[in-house]
Amino acid sequence: MSSVYERIGGEPAMAAAVEVFYRKVLGDERISHFFEDVDMERQAAKQKAFLTMVCGGPANYSGKDMRAGHKHLVARGLNASHFDAVAGHLKETLEELGVPAELVGQVMSVAEGARADVLNR
Repeated sequence: MSSVYERIGGEPAMAAAVEVFYRKVLGDERISHFFEDVDMERQAAKQKAFLTMVCGGPANYSGKDMRAGHKHLVARGLNASHFDAVAGHLKETLEELGVPAELVGQVMSVAEGARADVLNR
């Protein structure tokens, strides 16, 4: 059985998803302020590597774990409503790109599994 990464279209699909995803995130006033001082090119590359890894693609992610990577954002007020907004944009992005519902569900399950670490709970 092929990985979710392969089933959604591999690297080109992942690159497109990350681009669309961050357009949505940066356009959302509920969460865009968390990215004001972020190098978005670097952030997009990290996000692409992370999503690739968690979807079963080549594991090239070398960033911090979710807890360490988001600790400073929790200190700035990151909470469950912000997590929900980001997750919603991820789901919308995958759906817009034509990813089958079953695969969207699998990706969202992985995202939900990171909630406690992202929110440092």
